[in-house]
Amino acid sequence: MDAFCLSERRFLCRVIAYSGCRLSEALSRTAQSFQVQTGVVSIRALKKRNKIVFREIPLPQSLVEDLGKVFAAEFAGDQAAPLWSVSRSTTWRHLKHVMAVAGITGQQANPKGLRHAYGIHAIASSVPLHMLQRWLGHADMKTTAIYAQAVGPEERQIAARMW
Repeated sequence: MDAFCLSERRFLCRVIAYSGCRLSEALSRTAQSFQVQTGVVSIRALKKRNKIVFREIPLPQSLVEDLGKVFAAEFAGDQAAPLWSVSRSTTWRHLKHVMAVAGITGQQANPKGLRHAYGIHAIASSVPLHMLQRWLGHADMKTTAIYAQAVGPEERQIAARMW
């Protein structure tokens, strides 16, 4: 398709889905951002105005292992260069395509939908709100608490933990 190959697009979807980061935050990730030994990604919060604030988010080991395979050259070379060198709008379009191929359609079929799915999944997995707040980079707990207002299948999954 172009220099933004399918494996890189899928990997970007996985990074957003498994970290809950915003699209712009994901696009600014470098090889240095990923701590392979500890399985953590360090993300500079872009919504903190003039403050430089980083948050560390744990990642699944499978994602960390795949990172080295997909971006072997980047890890061997300039680790300060962004892993994805495409525009935000091009990336948004590509991610929509990857999600359509995966069968994800409708209102949630976009990068923000991946972020929201991360929040709902964290709540359904009993992640404490204060921890989710830190991982998502929310300044106010009220913003994070929205994820606790799950409905539909997510609500039933949360309720099932009580039984």
